[in-house]
Amino acid sequence: MKKFKITVDGSVYNVEVEEVSESESVRRPEPPVRQFHPTPAASPAKKTAKPQPAAGNGNLTAPMPGTIVKVLVNKGDQVEAGQPLIILEAMKMENKINASATGTVTSIAVSPGQTVDTGQLLLTIG
Repeated sequence: MKKFKITVDGSVYNVEVEEVSESESVRRPEPPVRQFHPTPAASPAKKTAKPQPAAGNGNLTAPMPGTIVKVLVNKGDQVEAGQPLIILEAMKMENKINASATGTVTSIAVSPGQTVDTGQLLLTIG
């Protein structure tokens, strides 16, 4: 029996290892080595959802399921491509839904507090 002292993240562990013969050991395949690539922590800042392309008649649809927090425009407003139009909360994050094209808001199909599904019509830009 061999004794080793191992330090992991500043904590010291004393371990004992017993050497066994080849016939006594049970051979198991080596587990795959998993690569860990750390990613930066998500910022608490507001996230901007990708604008959905206008579908023929300028329909803007929900990119994900969520709840409408705020509608930033009114019917008849002139909007520019990339302009924030709606704030959609999904998974406790607020996402800005931006205009996909320049035009006039011809209809608004949602209101604050309403739950929407992916692909649901939010508003139309004409």
